[in-house]
Amino acid sequence: MNPSTETQQAFINKSIVSSYGTMLAGVGIIILFSIMAPTSFATFDNFINITRQISFLVIIAVGATLVMSVKEFDLSVGAMASLGGVIAAKLAAAGMPVVICLLTPILIGFFIGMANGAIVTRFQVISFVTTLAMGTILSGVTFWLTDGSTIFQNIPTSFKFIGQTQLGAIPLLTIIMILVVLIFWYVMSHMPLGRRLYAIGGNERAAVVSGIRIQHYKTFAFALCGMLAAFTGALLASRLGSAHPTGGDGFFLNAYAAVFLGMTVVRSGIPNVLGTLYGAAIIGILANGLTIVQVPSFMQDVITGVIIIVALIIQRLGRHS
Repeated sequence: MNPSTETQQAFINKSIVSSYGTMLAGVGIIILFSIMAPTSFATFDNFINITRQISFLVIIAVGATLVMSVKEFDLSVGAMASLGGVIAAKLAAAGMPVVICLLTPILIGFFIGMANGAIVTRFQVISFVTTLAMGTILSGVTFWLTDGSTIFQNIPTSFKFIGQTQLGAIPLLTIIMILVVLIFWYVMSHMPLGRRLYAIGGNERAAVVSGIRIQHYKTFAFALCGMLAAFTGALLASRLGSAHPTGGDGFFLNAYAAVFLGMTVVRSGIPNVLGTLYGAAIIGILANGLTIVQVPSFMQDVITGVIIIVALIIQRLGRHS
């Protein structure tokens, strides 16, 4: 085999890995757990259960996708989800209508996201630092609101309706997740807002020359991310009928893992909503399967971290090829 042929073969191998590696890994995970637990994993009821479990992760990860599309990060999404859940639960316990319980955290999340975006764009502070600090502030506020305890008393049934209701065999949470995915997929794929966000993420200098208002669109991306994170927390509180001051913190790592995994499946190297859905599904299937085969929960965190590293390697291979 001459050098040029070897180079071509290496290019083909890298292309296959970057294009189909994550997808094949997902299929492999499903087959593995189907063999290990055929009567409990590979069932329709468990499939429905997985869609409900990943609904929170998908919604918060879609917000992370928007911010990553402009080459920024929001590390406050977990704390924002915790705060959103606590605010929704406190309002519900106070007897406020369900609409108010959901809209209030959404609006607060939107404005906190705007604050993140304004600090990043107007004062040129790195988004890692800004959102890390904001997450610390939000955690402090959440503990202050709850005195560090779980809110579960006087939560009305009407508030739990959204999180615990099924329409036929389909959970309402699954339907909400699908609607969020479809809305933001359409926005990012077919509307000027999505094209401008991708233009900023692709080449910020070229976007400026094209007349795109960088500060405006980046701030809006952070605002939408904060809004979806708070909405996730409110849905989680509705599902559980309670809210813990750290209830949403665990979503942070998995949300970005879902985005990175999605970048290796659809539109290689570019954050995208459908890819994020696929990434979240892999994480959800993995967590569900590991729980069914009784793998300790701490090992699930280890495996999630490994998945992120592998996804980054696959993404890197795709970029080179």
